[in-house]
Amino acid sequence: MEIAALGEFGLIDRLTQDLKPRNTSTLYGVGDDCAVLSYPDKRVLVTTDMLMEGVHFDLTYIDLQHLGYKSAMVNISDIFAMNGTPRQLTVSLALSKRFTVEDMETFYNGVKLACDKWNVDIVGGDTTSSFTGLAISITCIGEASADEIVYRNGARNTDLICVSGDLGAAYMGLQLLEREKSVYYSQFDDLQKKIAKATAAGDHQAVAILKSQMSDLSQPDFSGKEYLLQRQLQTEARGDIIEKLRAAGIKPTAMMDISDGLSSELMHICKQSHVGCRIYENRLPIDYQTAVMAEEMEMNVTTCALNGGEDYELLFTVPIGDHDKIEALDDVHLIGHITDEKYGLLLVTRDSQEFELKAQGWNPLK
Repeated sequence: MEIAALGEFGLIDRLTQDLKPRNTSTLYGVGDDCAVLSYPDKRVLVTTDMLMEGVHFDLTYIDLQHLGYKSAMVNISDIFAMNGTPRQLTVSLALSKRFTVEDMETFYNGVKLACDKWNVDIVGGDTTSSFTGLAISITCIGEASADEIVYRNGARNTDLICVSGDLGAAYMGLQLLEREKSVYYSQFDDLQKKIAKATAAGDHQAVAILKSQMSDLSQPDFSGKEYLLQRQLQTEARGDIIEKLRAAGIKPTAMMDISDGLSSELMHICKQSHVGCRIYENRLPIDYQTAVMAEEMEMNVTTCALNGGEDYELLFTVPIGDHDKIEALDDVHLIGHITDEKYGLLLVTRDSQEFELKAQGWNPLK
């Protein structure tokens, strides 16, 4: 169905008809000029992300349900990075005419799956037209007690530096998808040229054979690389790590989620906290598939782990007195420590050489 057949409000009604508030802070959700929220004894956390087709995502290799899921998760992740609890979400879309009502239902299904996982209410948004593809703007609202919020500027000398999960897999998943896309379109373009040449020569038999070959263009074989694709296409916010930290009685002194690369995020923390840092190459958590893919593409796996981005793992610092508690947590890795600002930001390699950390991660405006 064409979206124009429903109109803006008809589309909104169709996409949100089954939404029912689950949080007591959601007094009124979709259906009026504004959502009505109540946080009488909490601090309110608000974060917004915009995702543009051709800049942040490529519909050649991400389907709309995964895109909806990822769009919601990257915002939910920001609330967790402040040690908060996500509660509400707004979804705004700019659509070109190539999208149907069913396409938008698929996208919303992905958003709803992400919200269901973390008990988040969809409470509003906006829709409009676009002449340049799909644009997505998500705003997530969360809550936290004043004494629970963790900022970027709280790291102190001797604090331990920790990360959740593993690093570099999402970036290698992107490299894999881009490589296979390039191979596919190279084959496609080559066959198109051959078809045009055979058509001009009047060789109908050759044209038929070439068209058959085009329809049979092989799909890429991703066996053994499934984890890399999952990390790129099915982003997960690490609320489970926040729950583990709370259960262990650990409050980070500074925290961020890793969207633009470990080096870049660590530099933000150090700059705002007026400290230095030292991290160790042999402590960086790297999955086996990431290492194999980096070797296959002749890339340095440490560089991928430091600068890849889109991991959406949590990077945080804790007091040195929490060392034993951190060591006891699953899927949390101690990778270094905070130093005095005068010592700078350093990576210690496996052979004990020291190199200055540089921010070489994702820069959408570069």
